[in-house]
Amino acid sequence: MNAAWVAATVRARALARRCPGTDGARALAAGAGLDQALRELAGTPYGRYAAPAAGLPEAQRAVSATLLWHLRVLAGWLPRGGARLLVPLACGFEVANVAARLTGDAPGQVPAEPYRLGALETAWRRLERAGTGAELRAVLAASAWGDPGGDSAGAVLTGMRMAAARRTALAVPQARDWAVGRAALLTARERFVHERPLTEPVRRDAARLLGSRAAGAASYARFRGLLPAPARRLLAEAGEPGALWRAEVRWWRTLRDDGAALLRDARFGPRAVVGAVAVLSVDAWRVRAALESAARGGRVGEAFDAPA
Repeated sequence: MNAAWVAATVRARALARRCPGTDGARALAAGAGLDQALRELAGTPYGRYAAPAAGLPEAQRAVSATLLWHLRVLAGWLPRGGARLLVPLACGFEVANVAARLTGDAPGQVPAEPYRLGALETAWRRLERAGTGAELRAVLAASAWGDPGGDSAGAVLTGMRMAAARRTALAVPQARDWAVGRAALLTARERFVHERPLTEPVRRDAARLLGSRAAGAASYARFRGLLPAPARRLLAEAGEPGALWRAEVRWWRTLRDDGAALLRDARFGPRAVVGAVAVLSVDAWRVRAALESAARGGRVGEAFDAPA
């Protein structure tokens, strides 16, 4: 193991130790309003971006921006070429940029600046210049994202989200089970909640991760029964499509537990770095939920308890 991996592992563990964690997030969630929560957040790593936030959406986006900054910092500590490990794990930010372009902002909301991914970018600068859905699709098809199979907003975003799972599973062995779980959740929502067929490229990606029989299952019950073990465990308590939120909660808890286990690994190298990314991601998701609870008057309910 070379010195660069040792340094990256030390940095990854240091970043994870600075997280507010469950107790810190619960204290934020129980506060007397969003303003108080933001004042308390100022003393955490999220304070750099969250301090000027004017409302809940801006505050939550600031938390996500902090996570991205931490991933970019971590990428800078990796050995030459090591950033390739983090690109698939950060590609949700590129999906969020495209989603903002396609769906727009809520009425009266100030448009947010796109996330800047630096070395973790896949194709954002080209996607940012695309003027139509057809142009977006063409840029995606010519990149590591691949063709989403359509140029509507739904097709583009579903294609990118499934491609993110495929890319993660291929490039980050430690995260393969997490990617399989995301693919199962996405497939179940598209086919059995929204009752939308998968485009051909998305179906192929789903088949690679879940098996062709599961990807083509005619019913939700058969779909659950044909899933590979990691995804079958994930959906164990979601007996019907309307209960998929339980599987979503279980996915985050699995990410938390697996990430912590990887981070505790005594060895220096990719396992600890991937574990740190998982722990940092869960913490950011938990803090976003805590801010929502605080904005609702400190009522700690499902918005916080699910990720906690």
